[in-house]
Amino acid sequence: MHYPVSFIVIAQLFGTSLWFSANSAADDLMRAWGIAAADIGTLTNAVQLGFILGTLSFSISGLADRFPASRIFAICAVLGALANAAFALFATGMDSAVPLRFAVGFCLAGVYPLGMKLVVSWVPERAGSALAWLVGMLTLGTSLPHGIRLIGAGASWQATILVSSGLALLAAALILRLGDGPHLKRRHDAPPLRLGRIFYTFSIREFRASAFGYFGHQWELYAFWTLVPALVVLAGLAEPRTPQLSGLAFAIIAIGAGGCVLGGWWSQRIGSARVAATALVLSAICCALYPFAVDLPNWAKISLLLLWGASVVADSPHFSAMSAKACPPEIVGSALAFQNAIGFAITMASIQLGTRWIGDWGNHIAWLLLPGPLLGLIGLFPLWRKPAGR
Repeated sequence: MHYPVSFIVIAQLFGTSLWFSANSAADDLMRAWGIAAADIGTLTNAVQLGFILGTLSFSISGLADRFPASRIFAICAVLGALANAAFALFATGMDSAVPLRFAVGFCLAGVYPLGMKLVVSWVPERAGSALAWLVGMLTLGTSLPHGIRLIGAGASWQATILVSSGLALLAAALILRLGDGPHLKRRHDAPPLRLGRIFYTFSIREFRASAFGYFGHQWELYAFWTLVPALVVLAGLAEPRTPQLSGLAFAIIAIGAGGCVLGGWWSQRIGSARVAATALVLSAICCALYPFAVDLPNWAKISLLLLWGASVVADSPHFSAMSAKACPPEIVGSALAFQNAIGFAITMASIQLGTRWIGDWGNHIAWLLLPGPLLGLIGLFPLWRKPAGR
């Protein structure tokens, strides 16, 4: 891996550990605050809403392309670490927790999309495979709080969340030291960064196809990650508040990092669009089959969940790579942030419905997620039907 890309992906791993830090403490929060599973969905959605409004602010204003991406990343990682620490130390219930989780999400808008822009600024010719590493680290970062919880099984939930804040501060230091890459610098003849210029990207056919594929993918991805602990319990694979639950949740989410890296390697042979389409097909199959897996042996249920975890995110870096390639270089940061904003708005609906209905639907909640990969395949069709390399 290219040296600067290594720095960026490690920083992404540490910075995005803030995202699901509260979810790793879901059982403790429900017990301590007397809240329900739907309230954990509300906390997750507070992060999503903050991220959406943050990415909209960065994209529509053009801020993501007005200042060095490394500087924005570092500042947002520090602020996100502080908001996350405040949640651990000062939140006493939903009223104080929701605004702090919202603040974490707003700050992550300067970490995730700007991390993608940093990768493209260093290795634009290998964006697909490099972004696969980046999203792999986002996935591992998402699972990291469960891993930290597993290692420190006897520690308080506050300690687990504070570890994520410390990692985010380290991410800020790494990126500040690295700086921006030599590519994606504004040309002297580039159009000015006018307010709202980002909407122009949807007039580009290739960007539109990639974005619509991404939107379908987002319906499934974050709802699946949110529901993983509940799916493990419903499958009879672990009891609530046990190290086994933390370990399985960590493995099912973290294996997505391997799916991303494998997809990045494969994309150099068949192209990003076909890798994304393959991942969408696999995760759709997992969604469709999962409710029938109740009577299978435990090893089969775990295998299906691991396949789902590997395929559900393997397409993500390729949507970013295809979108970055399709839009003008001087607005790549804004375009990726805007695409993220819409995609994460979609996740709010599936997370809220999934956490609200899982008590009634049980394992059939997988079918709620199925429309995502199916619609993603339809949106992506103009790109994946092309021969690789075109």
